[in-house]
Amino acid sequence: MGRRRKHDLGFPKRMYLRHGAYHYVHRDGSWQRLGTDLREATRKAEALNDPANLFGTMSHWLDQFILSCEKRVGRSRSEKGLSKRTVDDYRDNVEFLKLAFGKMWPHEVRPYHVAQYLELGRQQQRAVRANREKACLSACFTWLMILPQSGFPGPNPCAGVRRNPETPDDRYVSDEEMTASLAVMPKMVRCLLLLVYRTLQRPQDVLTWNRRNLVEREAKKVLRVQQLKMETRTAKTVDIEVTPEISAILQELNVSLDGTVVGPGMPFIHRADGRAYTYDGICSIFRRYLTKARVKHATTGEETPVPVWSPYAMKAKGATDMWRAGVPLEQIQLLCGHDSVTTTERYVKAHWRDVVKPNTRPVSKKSA
Repeated sequence: MGRRRKHDLGFPKRMYLRHGAYHYVHRDGSWQRLGTDLREATRKAEALNDPANLFGTMSHWLDQFILSCEKRVGRSRSEKGLSKRTVDDYRDNVEFLKLAFGKMWPHEVRPYHVAQYLELGRQQQRAVRANREKACLSACFTWLMILPQSGFPGPNPCAGVRRNPETPDDRYVSDEEMTASLAVMPKMVRCLLLLVYRTLQRPQDVLTWNRRNLVEREAKKVLRVQQLKMETRTAKTVDIEVTPEISAILQELNVSLDGTVVGPGMPFIHRADGRAYTYDGICSIFRRYLTKARVKHATTGEETPVPVWSPYAMKAKGATDMWRAGVPLEQIQLLCGHDSVTTTERYVKAHWRDVVKPNTRPVSKKSA
């Protein structure tokens, strides 16, 4: 057990400087090396401290799993590397997993607990998100089984638990549905949807944009974004011109073209306290307001509720609308980040449902 410090160096609880490196002393008396960087060591020590007495529970191990994943960012696939986006997604997933499994010990989690979690996600209309969270939980248990100090021998309780069915979201949001939905959305959600529609970027990525994404290139303001390919774990930089339409969205967000926004590092789409939204958090707001949107039909004059769609649908609608307007597929491909024009063509056509005419060629009576 570490001795009581003679001098207060501002370290977190149970963190000590020893032989030129920072260490954390666990309750069982074991020392864990945190490294030589003070800021990184402090962050790890704060994660290890558990005022709610959760040491050894799933809440503790999920935090440790995230710290382990962060070390793998930037490594090659042969070294079991992870992309930053994957780790960010894991970090969001862990917050929901803690609510269900946080106070349980690893050996207490059973397959039926995982199945119940997936079913609850389906009932809450977040079946796909529950699938992603289950995959994160499974990865954590796999990591625990090869971690000697965890004492978890297995098996992985997620193995064999069938995930929620997923169907491709190929529905095209009509102009009337989009207009009716945007009219009831709060400002931050509305601006997110419009930025996705204009730039064809993932809503999760748009939520991270801040003034650093606004740069100047050839005397033009552009949004410089990173598109990550999950298969190769490589990132491609894309510069998107700030058109008058995008500029209007930024002005509504109180962002000037020089990139300034209230608070350093504050994302363009932010909560009232200035912090970033999680994708699940803003989707929850979106779904709540979507129930208020109604479309008025021009022929009957009746109003009907807008069918359910997700923020992702704005990317598909934006790409399809550009294709319908005659924009070259190569330009849409660059915005979407697809590997080939063929992929882009399949993507936009999968979301477009036009009324087609049947064969009207005259047929002779003999062959009729």
